[in-house]
Amino acid sequence: MARVKGFTVTLERDTKEEDFQRILEAVEMIKGVIHVEPSLVTGNDHINRTRIKLEVTRNIMKLVDETE
Repeated sequence: MARVKGFTVTLERDTKEEDFQRILEAVEMIKGVIHVEPSLVTGNDHINRTRIKLEVTRNIMKLVDETE
């Protein structure tokens, strides 16, 4: 049987420090958790999200054009 050494938790959206602090504290209260470290938003995150949105939009427009 495999053993788990940790988890990665992804939030639904970027969260302000005062809000994520409560989430961090809640996770720290889980039995066996010894460390929780937030992953901060960077400029690369915004670039990647914009590229993904553009790609999805292009694919949707391509589908619309193909069905006409």
